[in-house]
Amino acid sequence: MQENLKLILQTLPDNPGVYQYYDKNGKILYVGKAKNLKKRVSSYFNKIHDSGKTRVMVSKIADIQTIIVETEFDALLLENNLIKKYLPKYNILLKDDKTYPWICIKNEPFPRIFKTRKVIKDGSEYFGPYASVTILQALLGLIREIYPLRTCNYDLSPKNIESGKYKVCLEYHIGNCLGPCEGYQAEENYDANIESIRNIIKGNYNDAIRFMTRLMNEFAEKLDFETAQSIKEKIDLVKNYQVKSTVVNPTIKNVDVFTIISDESAAYVNFLRVNNGAIIQSHTLELKKKLDESNEELLESAIVEILNRFGNHSREIYLPFNLDFEIPNVKISVPQIGDKKRLLDLSERNAKYFRLEQMKQMKILDPDRHTKRIMAQMQKDLRMPAEPRHIEGFDNSNIQGTNPVSACVVFKDGKPSKKDYRIFNVKTVEGPDDFATMEEVIYRRYKRVLEEEGELPQLILIDGGKGQLSSALKSIDKLGLRGKITIIGIAKRLEEIFFPGDSIPLYLDKSSETLKVLQHIRNESHRFGITKHRARRSKNSFNSELEGIPGIGDKTIQDLLNKFKSVKRIKSASKEELAEIVGSSRAEKIIEFFKN
Repeated sequence: MQENLKLILQTLPDNPGVYQYYDKNGKILYVGKAKNLKKRVSSYFNKIHDSGKTRVMVSKIADIQTIIVETEFDALLLENNLIKKYLPKYNILLKDDKTYPWICIKNEPFPRIFKTRKVIKDGSEYFGPYASVTILQALLGLIREIYPLRTCNYDLSPKNIESGKYKVCLEYHIGNCLGPCEGYQAEENYDANIESIRNIIKGNYNDAIRFMTRLMNEFAEKLDFETAQSIKEKIDLVKNYQVKSTVVNPTIKNVDVFTIISDESAAYVNFLRVNNGAIIQSHTLELKKKLDESNEELLESAIVEILNRFGNHSREIYLPFNLDFEIPNVKISVPQIGDKKRLLDLSERNAKYFRLEQMKQMKILDPDRHTKRIMAQMQKDLRMPAEPRHIEGFDNSNIQGTNPVSACVVFKDGKPSKKDYRIFNVKTVEGPDDFATMEEVIYRRYKRVLEEEGELPQLILIDGGKGQLSSALKSIDKLGLRGKITIIGIAKRLEEIFFPGDSIPLYLDKSSETLKVLQHIRNESHRFGITKHRARRSKNSFNSELEGIPGIGDKTIQDLLNKFKSVKRIKSASKEELAEIVGSSRAEKIIEFFKN
């Protein structure tokens, strides 16, 4: 397998989406859908395929591109769109060009409601598409059982109805229609039913479900279980059907969608092309920053580059924010709600995943560059004079004031340096006093570093809010280190970051790499402190029980624990086993002590 493919496979996301295989000439070989892109795509390269055609296709793959979507259903629809557009060599050709069915509410007086596979731009409303025709038929069946609707294709204009041009048909006589063709049903009444049906199709079908449930119970009481079961199956199907899809939406015609995300060194612009309500193209462009350009400047440059590369066919563009930028004969919109906003969100999600994959690949191929980028981001986010290459984090651990310890963990270049971890047994503080403990430990740590002329960190992270930070600062001031080290506190509840002398905390984005590094340090100091605290408590509890044995001192206790590992095993040991360690006389004392 080519090295670039191995790298792509390592960094694929675990999300639903569509994958596209390309050959060395950039020609698309295959389009597929997946509930989990990483597992599905990797399976092509991790096993021997029975089909010779599949083996040949895999041997030709030179590049893999993915498009992330919200659900497996959206992946199914997007796969369908892309196969029809690109006709990949190794996909089944959709020769009848059938697409997924929709429910249409026709734009006409006394609208008909029916299933269709063609979306016609005549003002009619279309709902779907539906991956399962069974679900669609169940929904239409439900609607027709509740609401009488016409099925004829007559032109029911007021003029034709008044002139008596049409006569009622069999549907009227069997109760499936109320006869609007002869004026037996008012248009206002019919339109009220259409509005209720529109709500059911959109998913607001609680009234309909209640009606059907009541109907089902009535048939069950009459012992007509077959009909009751049939109604129950319809209810279950309708409850589970999906009415919304970002990938296909006939209300959105031909548009191009652009979104941008950026960090200290680069920006990533995702482009989606929507044609007749369906996404047919996705591409993400990476732009390296040179002069700390704004997102507005970068997005303008990217739009020009992408439209030059893929052509400018759409008459409308969706953007995440307004730009002082014009394209002749093209409308620029900034959607705030609804389906158009969901398209922007999907585009942004793809940009984020592309960036994440690039970061993973950089971490594998160039770890130094990856580290430098994170350090530069942390320096900027935390307003530091230098990159935090050396960070030390502190956390206090005690339970009911017993055996208090404080942990110091050390991170170098954003990674744990476990050989430099230290644990402090608190000496001067009585009871559970976090503030006094922090003051003591910070003073002891950096007094010793100064005495030994050791390396001071660029950043100290205190696990706690303003109180713990203030206590740590007292020791920093005593040692004359204020201004030489950046010191901050992080509060667990809202991940607030506190700076000395600033009453307003800093809130970093939850996806920020700076916050992730700080959380890692905080969690590691907590883990290390708790582990050592438990060990000390356990040791003290062992010692306290064994110290009650007459004639047994600390050295003997230590020898026994080294041999038997626990007090329980010492209790169950024979006199001969104990005598091997402590001698016959003391072995008798131990056995007698535990007997009583």
